[in-house]
Amino acid sequence: MNTASPPDSAKHLATARAALRSAQAAWATLADRERRLITLGAAVLGAFLLWAVAIAPAWRTVSTAPARLDALALQTQQMQSLAREAVALRAVAPVPLDQAQAALAAATERLGGAGKLSLQGERALLTLKGANSAQLSAWLAETRAGARARVVEATLTLAGPGVYDGSLTLALGGGR
Repeated sequence: MNTASPPDSAKHLATARAALRSAQAAWATLADRERRLITLGAAVLGAFLLWAVAIAPAWRTVSTAPARLDALALQTQQMQSLAREAVALRAVAPVPLDQAQAALAAATERLGGAGKLSLQGERALLTLKGANSAQLSAWLAETRAGARARVVEATLTLAGPGVYDGSLTLALGGGR
């Protein structure tokens, strides 16, 4: 706790009163024109501080609010769409493991030499070398729809403009 003892506060109060008397005495010695200029300067400074501290931040908030509200509404719509998609995907019946593996193999064949599939029970590992983004996107959509597979780990590097190298680990079957 930082409380001043009574003698210390009295000392500070006396110092403040002495400074006020000194300022009043200096004010009294000024000419009327100097007093008006100082008063005007203080008013301008006060108006600037009022603008900078109170009005400008509020004005900025009010002026940017419609754009921020629109962005938040769009984000809310996207999240609701993703939530509906998640509910729909959970409602889809799981695919038997052998059928899921066959669907993954068929999708990987469409990647050509850009993808190599390794099946490990309820997991699959796809190794990519030079797969373009359109191929990868189509492969992911096909495996999600046909094999009900989901990516559980991805390590991708950009090998060139729209070309990826790396690996994807997928979970197959009913393990949601």
